[in-house]
Amino acid sequence: MNKKILVVDDEESIVTLLQYNLERSGYDVITASDGEEALKKAETEKPDLIVLDVMLPKLDGIEVCKQLRQQKLMFPILMLTAKDEEFDKVLGLELGADDYMTKPFSPREVNARVKAILRRSEIAAPSRMKNDEMEGQIVIGDLKILPDHYEAYFKESQLELTPKEFELLLYLGRHKGRVLTRDLLLSAVWNYDFAGDTRIVDVHISHLRDKIENNTKKPIYIKTIRGLGYKLEEPKMNE
Repeated sequence: MNKKILVVDDEESIVTLLQYNLERSGYDVITASDGEEALKKAETEKPDLIVLDVMLPKLDGIEVCKQLRQQKLMFPILMLTAKDEEFDKVLGLELGADDYMTKPFSPREVNARVKAILRRSEIAAPSRMKNDEMEGQIVIGDLKILPDHYEAYFKESQLELTPKEFELLLYLGRHKGRVLTRDLLLSAVWNYDFAGDTRIVDVHISHLRDKIENNTKKPIYIKTIRGLGYKLEEPKMNE
């Protein structure tokens, strides 16, 4: 079955260009021209990915992204913005977007980004955790990460994670106990476009802490190593 992509932009020429090229690449494409329509179609069509313009009528892209995440709709989101628009990429990513691109862009670049995001966020059919013997899982305290299922659990409850949050958590888990610099995490998880912008790492670390720490001011899982970066470690009994 083809992956379904929701393209949201109020410029008809942009929508036509994206729809044509994405369909040529084998995707099923649905479209929306304003923020309210985007929310409705996201809820009813359940797309595999949303290409979302920032400047939209009725509700802008930032608000659409925010409302989707508040509703626990975790579709990957690729945000679009014009070069002359004031857009804080950290704000967009903080609200749950997975990536962003600036206009003008080439269709080939869009296809490459879409393919990369879908590959990273492809989720296997939900699995029920019957026991603690699931192959390949990473267990750290009450945290369980299942790489093959693209799932993570804390105290047996499944975590609602965006694709980037999961990738960051998985990378930290695979390097348990190691101090990882912000630049290293930026390179390993984001790969491109964000060179030197380590605020993105801090934002996502904060999101993860909200979901697995009892007290985010005194974290026992994801520790800050002042002047260096972060490490994920086994919680100590007396903490």
